[in-house]
Order: sequence, then structure tokens, then C-alpha cells
Amino acid sequence: MKLLMGRPPMGGRRNETKYRAANPFGCVVLVWVFVGCSPCVAQFNIEEPPILYSETDGDNAISDLAEKLKAKSVELEYESGTEYLRSLLAALDISPASQVLVFSKTSLQIRHISPRSPRAIYFNDDTYVAWVRGSSLIEMSTTDPQLGAAFYRVNMTPRKAYILRANYECLSCHATTLTQGVPGHTVRSVMPKYDGSIDAQEASFVTDHSSPFAERWGGWYVSGEAGEMKHMGNAIVQSGELTNRGDENLLDLKGRFQTDDWLTPYSDIVALMVLEHQTQMHNTMSRANFRVRRAQYDHEMAYGLGNPDTATPVPADATQELDLVISQAAKEVVDGMLFVGETLLTSNVKGTSGFSEAFVRRGPTDDSGRSLRDLNLKTRLLEYPCSYLIYSSAFDSLVAPLKSQVYHQLGAVLNGQNPSDEYSHLDSDTRKAIRTILQATKTDLPLGWQS
Repeated sequence: MKLLMGRPPMGGRRNETKYRAANPFGCVVLVWVFVGCSPCVAQFNIEEPPILYSETDGDNAISDLAEKLKAKSVELEYESGTEYLRSLLAALDISPASQVLVFSKTSLQIRHISPRSPRAIYFNDDTYVAWVRGSSLIEMSTTDPQLGAAFYRVNMTPRKAYILRANYECLSCHATTLTQGVPGHTVRSVMPKYDGSIDAQEASFVTDHSSPFAERWGGWYVSGEAGEMKHMGNAIVQSGELTNRGDENLLDLKGRFQTDDWLTPYSDIVALMVLEHQTQMHNTMSRANFRVRRAQYDHEMAYGLGNPDTATPVPADATQELDLVISQAAKEVVDGMLFVGETLLTSNVKGTSGFSEAFVRRGPTDDSGRSLRDLNLKTRLLEYPCSYLIYSSAFDSLVAPLKSQVYHQLGAVLNGQNPSDEYSHLDSDTRKAIRTILQATKTDLPLGWQS
């Protein structure tokens, strides 16, 4: 299978041939076809030790809610039209203002999805909920310390809500090169036809904070202001080109479909920018964690370290090899955290749904009221480019040697000991501000960070 992408998926094996495709803006661009790097093949065998994906019980926000529903300590309220959606979001502490809408047929529920009936996605730092009008289920996923990402569904019968783990039907798309080879999430930008189906002959992209603005959000609705910047949202493809151009600054979506059937009339541009960073940052942390866990497991098995009776001396080069894996994995996390390669904005961005204000309020803040959630939206996403996911359960559950190395490398960048050009987007004042915010708000920093 060939996957047409705008650039290599993170963690994907590079086996490239050149391909020329029509650009939606009427010119010709160079994209890449990845051969032998199928989107339906995971980069890790997640069913082998130490991951054992299907055998391992979930331990996360959704599994906790499932247990509470089973024990009847929590009940979800059923509403006509949106079923359990509003109650479910409240139980998972997810704001309706996070709503983003995708109208391309890029999920299992393609029968229900179209430009007139988009799929709604809601999210917080750890958990994602997807609702489609007319469907009999709600799809959910969340970060998990052992599984990376865990997938669930809620059957929407009015008598009783129940949550089921959903592995295989989800992993066919959510454990591929599109998700860095681990169970995870992705924001895709595609060329959608009038009915929401994808024009497979045209370029598609995995979107993150490094994506050119002009390649973002194909197949998505976008509300909010983007100034003079062009994107692929709110448009369909005809004769190889996107139509309905000039709709980059829709304040709401009331003219596009019957928005009263959704929780809000928005698909907020700032929520989309946060989502595209967050999904790939989650994938990066999961991939790093899986790499280190697997390397540790192989190291222990090779030298019998789990059994004193069979243990053998560990050669120095084997220890160095393990340390190198940990260091490389940590660097991937640090680079993602510090927004290395972020595409600069050339116009101000402004959301209209209230998401921005709610996002910033979540903090935490230092004594000066500064937060890693403070938005810039003039030249970049965040005022202080260090991911707020450093406060997440996904980060906190990184295995100890990996987390220690992340802190070591992050500290070296922020205190100026690592002057590499890839961090040149962080001037000395910004580095100092990030370090000060973390010292005031992150409780498990190593001792060296407090000086």
C-alpha cells in the first residue's frame, strides 16, 4: 500500500519516491509517496512483552468511569438528539467549547458522516470523545500509562449506558505510521469530495505544529479568524482543486449545516491548533515510552537480570547501548515539548467559541500569573513554547529513566547549556520564563532544577 503524505510521518520508515500532485491552490508541489510504510502496519508488536496490549487492563479516566457506572456511583443522563454526550463530557471533565468538526469520511462511522453531518470531537489533556449524529455509539479514547492510548465506545441505548473496550477495530487506523507506530491519535488533512469521501489521488497530510498552515484542516470545518493565512478547511475538492476558497475567517458555521443539532455552532481554530499539537505530542511520549520499555525488557532478558540464579555480567557496551536508546527517546520528547520546527504564524489567529479562554484558565500559574497555557496566536501557538502536557498523566507515567533524561535534556536547553540551533526559537528571556514557570508549578522536578 502506498501512503501519500506531505512529509514523513513521525517515526515512519523513510522509503521515498517522488510524486507530483496538484496543489489545492492551483500550482504544483512536490510531495512524497511512502512505499513499504503502510498506514495499517504498527511499528511495534504491541501484543508481545512488555506491552501485551490486548491482555493488559486499562487504568485511565475512561476505565475509571466505566467502573463507577458499573457500581452505580455515577449515572449518565440520556437526552434526545445527543443521547449521553453532554453527560459523558461532564463526567470526563471535557468542555463542549473544545468541539471541532470533521466532515471527511475518515472514521469507522463513515455512513453517518458528511458535510451536512460532521463528526464532533471533544477533548481535554488526556481524553477524546467523538460523537456522530444518528449513530448508535460514541467513540472514546484516552491516554493510559501502560497502553499508550486506550479505545472505548459507549452504546447509546436509552435504558442504560455502558462502556466497552474497543481494540481491533480502532487499532487498524490508530496504531500505524500515522500515529508514529504506537496506539495513538492523529489529525489528518485530506482532499474531501462533496459527500465527504476522500479523493485518494490527491495529497493528504498528518498535521502537527510543524505543518505549513496552508496544508492544515482539509476535511474539517474551521471557525474563527486566521487573517490573511490560507488553509484547507471549509472546502471540498472539484476537478482536483479545493472550492469555496476565501472561507478562512468564518465566525461560526450556522450557514454550513443545521448547527442546532450539535452542542455548539463552532469548530474552533484554536482548539484545532491545540489538538494537532496534542495528538502528536501524546504519540511521541507513547513511542518514547514503548521504545525504552522494550529496550529495558530486551536488556533484562539478554542478561537474565530478573533472576539472580541466571544473571550474567552486563558488558559496558550493552549498558551504553541502552543508555543511548533512552537518550534518543528523551530527545524526541524534549523536541516535541519545546515545539521544535513549529511553523510561524503570519497573521493573528482568534477563536470564537470560548475555547481559548477556558484553555488558559486551567493553568497552573506561577507567582506572576504566567502559565504554559498562555496563548500567543500572533507568531506561534503558545507564549511560552513548552507543552502544557508536561502536567499530564501521560508525561507523569513515563518510565523513570526516560523521565529523568527528559528533565536533564530539557533543563540543559532552558539554562543555556545546550546552544543547538534547533532551539534558536527560544530566546534567553523565554527560556528563563519557562524554567521559572516549571519551578513554580511542577512538583517532581529534579533537585538540580531548583537552583
